[in-house]
Amino acid sequence: MVFRLVASEEKLANKLGWKAVLGGGIIRSDPYLTYNFLVEIGGLVTGGFTEVSGLGSEIELESYAEGGVNGFTHYFPKRTKYSNLVLSHGITDIDTLWLWYQAAAAGKVQLKNGTIILLDQQQLPVMWWNFKNAYPVKWSGPQFNANNTSQVAIERVELVHQGIDKPFFSLGLRGSYV
Repeated sequence: MVFRLVASEEKLANKLGWKAVLGGGIIRSDPYLTYNFLVEIGGLVTGGFTEVSGLGSEIELESYAEGGVNGFTHYFPKRTKYSNLVLSHGITDIDTLWLWYQAAAAGKVQLKNGTIILLDQQQLPVMWWNFKNAYPVKWSGPQFNANNTSQVAIERVELVHQGIDKPFFSLGLRGSYV
């Protein structure tokens, strides 16, 4: 894809010294690959995750059928709902997620902020999503199978949280289509 920076973004790029990198305001941007990511929870980069799912939100709507108007229904935004995040990774000797879940199950809920970081092919961060006030609500252990000698033991932890945001500087080198 080829993008052209809008005027305000071009000013910011000039201020940050990115003009030379951008080649006069036109850049090429290929899609990023989903296997290249990190997860940070509570200030610690928790590596080795094989999958993160549930990165999503939805605006709840209230419908209103106006009297005498039968051709359509009005929809008004109410609140934003966020999906639970599900983190999957191979089990190691480090029990950080299990201990966090176990504390929550015992009534000692520890709210933690975190970040899901998308990396480019050079392993550099290109954008990220912050989640806030998360805690584990579900844990799933590995499925054992004596017939499979090469499968990694995977644990999954599901987190409830109070919202996701995507900070301005995580938006990468945004632009508009040429």
